[in-house]
Amino acid sequence: MRTHEIRIQASGEPLPIEDQLAWRLAAVASDPAPLEDAVVDAVVDRIIDNAAVALAALNRGPVVTARAQAMAHPRAGGATVFGLPPGQRVAAEWAAWANGTAVRELDFHDTFLAADYSHPGDNIPPLVAVAQQCDADGRALLRAVAAAYEVHIALVKGICLHRHRIDHVAHLSPATAAGIGCLLDLPQEVTYQAIQQALHLSCATRQSRKGTISSWKAFAPAHAGKIAIEAVDRAMRGESAPTPIYEGEDSVLAAMLDGPQAVYRVSLPETGEPKRAILESYTKAHSAEYQSQAWIDLAIRLRGRLPDTDGIEEVVIHTSHHTHKVIGTGSGDPEKFDPDATRETLDHSLMYIFAVALQDGVWHHDRSYDRERARRPDTVRLWRSVRTLEDPVWTRRYHAEDPREKAFGGRVEIRLADGRVLAEEIAMPDAHPLGASPFCRSDYLRKFAELTRDIVAPAEAARFLEAAEGLGGAERAGPDALTVAVAPENLVVNDAKGLF
Repeated sequence: MRTHEIRIQASGEPLPIEDQLAWRLAAVASDPAPLEDAVVDAVVDRIIDNAAVALAALNRGPVVTARAQAMAHPRAGGATVFGLPPGQRVAAEWAAWANGTAVRELDFHDTFLAADYSHPGDNIPPLVAVAQQCDADGRALLRAVAAAYEVHIALVKGICLHRHRIDHVAHLSPATAAGIGCLLDLPQEVTYQAIQQALHLSCATRQSRKGTISSWKAFAPAHAGKIAIEAVDRAMRGESAPTPIYEGEDSVLAAMLDGPQAVYRVSLPETGEPKRAILESYTKAHSAEYQSQAWIDLAIRLRGRLPDTDGIEEVVIHTSHHTHKVIGTGSGDPEKFDPDATRETLDHSLMYIFAVALQDGVWHHDRSYDRERARRPDTVRLWRSVRTLEDPVWTRRYHAEDPREKAFGGRVEIRLADGRVLAEEIAMPDAHPLGASPFCRSDYLRKFAELTRDIVAPAEAARFLEAAEGLGGAERAGPDALTVAVAPENLVVNDAKGLF
């Protein structure tokens, strides 16, 4: 790996193209480095995981809406949409929109946390859509996903967006553009222009994850993927972009982030070095914001040590700055304690999540968010007794590079009415690669089976899994087979009239 220093350049100091971050990201996409077997396995795992959570969300409002919009843009030889017959094709950017929304809706797929936040699996829907429309083979898709993850995770490690209230999709869209450039083996110049356009158009505020969190949380990464596809199309037709988009005097870094004096460090693989960043990402065992995963695991374990939860007077969670500020009481969001809050808001309330997991001893992607479940008086009382505190030790561990120190959890103290204090800590979610029971292929297959059991016919599920696990093989199906159809009567239809 090589670490690149990124600095703001005044207009009178033109920056050579080879020193620009967007050019270096395009170089990663263009480099035909070998694919390692572990990386291939990880890509397949993520494709299975994405499909599982997308299919479980098929009839949720935002997904139904996105699917209706996609169906208004049919295209022969286009891309598939989860739930629809494989012969029903739409334009790639709209397939990416529909499938990306479905993948994100339940907040149940992979994550990477560092200087910023990310769900790198959000790159997969637009890459599959373009692969299908452009008749790319399975091996090209595997390389593209690995490249998109490499770019995405490098940006998340090196550039913090959330400190300046910029949403994390500003790292996603350039990564997707890079992945498409790799997929189609585009000239580096074309990918470079597309990356710049994608970044320029995908900078949005983090209000989508504050206060009353709306359905836009599901749409946001799908929109970023759609932006990336359209940016690549324009770049392929010879159009250029604002340059240099990262280092310019009025660029994203200078105008929206740390200002003209800032220095960023982004580490990227050298030419010929295998792309391994996907191996650093991790998926979810529970449908909730990632920084709550370890707390769900801990709450479920603690439930067995409590005869009931009625005797709890107070729960204090000592955790990292990020967890405290994003999903804890440090956010200052009163909506995180509101029994009438949206599912998306509850998904970002560690206080609610810990209370329900502690009471129920399980976590379910639907039942744990049920409206009546959230309104139960005993739950509301317990929920409002939970508070979070930032602990410098856990903040340091959150950012640690040493895997022995890395942590996304903390310490909880449960104060009981009889004066006892039940204290316990957890460093990592169980499913994390460094956790108690890291996810492997059998766990991804189990998750797919559990989430699709009442939705997908067994033969169709088996066909999809065979296609995914055989991706890139000489005699197996390629990207065209990476969709799952369900019976039409099992799909909710949005009949509302829009523009399309």
